Order: sequence, then C-alpha cells, then structure tokens
Amino acid sequence: MNHNGIVKKTAPGRVTVQIESVSACASCAAHARCGFAESKDKTLEIPASDWQRYQPGDNVTVQIDQSHGLLAVWWAYLLPAIILIAVIVALSLAHLPEWAVVLAAFATLALYILALYLSRHRLESRFTITIMKNEE
Repeated sequence: MNHNGIVKKTAPGRVTVQIESVSACASCAAHARCGFAESKDKTLEIPASDWQRYQPGDNVTVQIDQSHGLLAVWWAYLLPAIILIAVIVALSLAHLPEWAVVLAAFATLALYILALYLSRHRLESRFTITIMKNEE
C-alpha cells in the first residue's frame, strides 16, 4: 500500500509525514456533489536511518506491506471486538445486571488499550514502513 505525503518535520532517526487518507467513494465522479466523500489528513512518525535526506515540504511516498496492514487491522479492530463480544456474552450468561456488563466491557477495553500502549515499542518493530523521496 502506497500513500503520497509531505514531510512536516525531521528529527534524529524519525521523519514526520502528513498523508491524506481518502475514502473509497472519492474516486466516484459525483463525490464533489454528494457530500459523503471524506478525506482526513493523518500524521505518521516514521523511523528512518537516513532522516537527514528529508526536509520539510518534500514530497514522499510512504509504503507499508499489505500483510502488515492486515496485522494492524487485527490488533486495532478485530481482536478488541472479539474480546469485547466474549466479555459481554460471558457476563450476560452469568446474569449480571446490564450496568455491570457495560462497566466490565469498558474496563476490558481500557485494559486492552493500556496493554497496546505498554507494548507499543514491540509492536512498532513488527511493522515495516518505508519512506521514499519523490523525485520531481
């Protein structure tokens, strides 16, 4: 998966790139009149050993392997959804009051987010994101 972006800043070992994330309907001919098309600017901090090559304002291409993208979807969406559903079903079958089930579900998600945060460096090392300078 490739995304075009613009370098916003550099720091030793890191390049900060802003990319525009465009929804699938942006390619539709009527998207300008429809009002449903959305695009958001996202900022990525990318590890780069050659960070000195990049200057703010440079046009770059950010690339991530598709299998790594699927792994990110697993960690960010699928696994927490599975855990949340399992907690809700298990506690509902245990005949707990609804407020307790909801509270436990929120607590479980908070713990999951904390676990992701604490293991962010280990997870970061599993994802390979490359940055290439666009020659104009």
